[in-house]
Amino acid sequence: MKKQNKLFTAIIGCLFLASSCKKDLNLAPTNDITADVAYSTPEGYKSGIAKVYGSMANTGNQGPGSGDLGGIDAGTSDFLRLYWMVQQLPTDEAACAWVGDDGIPGLDYMNWSSSNIMLLGVYARSIYQVTLVNEFLRESTDAKLASRGISGADAATIKDYANEARFLRAFQYWVLMDLFGNPPFVTEESTVGKESPQQISRADLFAYVESELLAIEANLQETNEYGRATKGAAWALLARLYLNAQVYTGTSKFTEAANYADKVINSGKYSLHPVYANLFKADNHLNNPEVIFSINYDGVKTQNYGGTTYLINAAVNGDMKPESFGIPRGGWGGNRSRENLPESFGDYKTTADKRAMFFGDNPVINDMSVFKEGLAVTKFTNITSTGATAESIGGTFCSTDFPLFRLAEMYLIYAEAVLRGGTGSSSTAVNYVNLLRQRAYGNASGNVSALTVDDVLDERARELYWEGFRRTDLIRYGRFVEGNYLWPYKGGVINGKAVEPYRTLYPLPASDVIANPNLTQNTGY
Repeated sequence: MKKQNKLFTAIIGCLFLASSCKKDLNLAPTNDITADVAYSTPEGYKSGIAKVYGSMANTGNQGPGSGDLGGIDAGTSDFLRLYWMVQQLPTDEAACAWVGDDGIPGLDYMNWSSSNIMLLGVYARSIYQVTLVNEFLRESTDAKLASRGISGADAATIKDYANEARFLRAFQYWVLMDLFGNPPFVTEESTVGKESPQQISRADLFAYVESELLAIEANLQETNEYGRATKGAAWALLARLYLNAQVYTGTSKFTEAANYADKVINSGKYSLHPVYANLFKADNHLNNPEVIFSINYDGVKTQNYGGTTYLINAAVNGDMKPESFGIPRGGWGGNRSRENLPESFGDYKTTADKRAMFFGDNPVINDMSVFKEGLAVTKFTNITSTGATAESIGGTFCSTDFPLFRLAEMYLIYAEAVLRGGTGSSSTAVNYVNLLRQRAYGNASGNVSALTVDDVLDERARELYWEGFRRTDLIRYGRFVEGNYLWPYKGGVINGKAVEPYRTLYPLPASDVIANPNLTQNTGY
């Protein structure tokens, strides 16, 4: 039933150099299929790019329980599950009751170490995806195509694939830059297997990601098959990159952030979905003009214990009637909100703001291990906009796609960038925020007449909560490690406290620092 085209459902059976990533991050083939065999035909390149895209939504080639990464549970090794945890659990928006699980308490209490398995997982997953792209690009040069007799329209299509792969690599390097600052760096030009990767500084990696996106933006398609990268996706990532430039490099680029957000907004390709809740339902791939780029899931064809299967199941327990969320055999009782999140809506029980989607009566967490303390978040569901349960094997796996970039974020980037001094119109910034509030309230009753920078942060909380933004947002606003803004169990104490300044960066995994003599650990770890 899923919308995925054959390019992306081909992932399960694709002929590709499947790699395994051990704790030392040495990547090696696990089968006897050589590149010359895998890429001998245009169909082989199609399978190759399917693996590149598919690794965003799958943990391995054999369905649930299989993993491309060694040393971590396969279900946990999903990109979105890992990325969501490291972006949300150490913040005021989310907490996880699974305090007995390795790595979770370190994120809940902001006292992680360089051996935290979740940090190792997201680091390895991003590097694995970079490695897949590098391999695809090595096999997509003009010389390689010519040697295999591939030309004309087939060669042009493969060049399109290559530009999309470069976007995916730029995105993963942005992830590594944002989380770890100074990761190892490899491209298709790097020598494979003969020497350990060199480390790149955060500022240099910023320049690389920027240059890659600027190089490919003109060559990406304006419109594409659902789930594939476009010009709009490159512009959206540039806008996000520039918004955080001062954190990454020490030099602000707010005008550039506003300009690239404006490119997306005025491209004519995107518009706000009329119903906020439907952005996060199982048929959110249908008639959805707001999503710029998504990770696509299917409860039948791409089963995985991460992704939105994780987001939905971990936010529900048995008392919440899992069947009403489209997971009749699911509901894991793990993630819920800290009290700051519902408080951002004022009286969350009576607010007219339709974005406030919570379950429960106790917003306060006194015991981190008790799921019923703290409100459950019901934003993501495996129910369609018509109220039907999406098809799912086992009653657990979900078909809801995850929007990595959507138009609402671009409105908020433009507003913040202009308010921070970027070139643009303050009245336009107010109008963009009001468009989001009009959708939320169903009318103009929630409109504002003016905005401050702090207002935009509050609006980001209401609009983008649980979408993987909060850690980055709080760092940009100087509220993540500082004592000027607290939440329950920040720093491991019930009323919250400031934590060490170096925790704005995660540590490089200790195992990789030991294995690679070219790496220097981040300060404090």
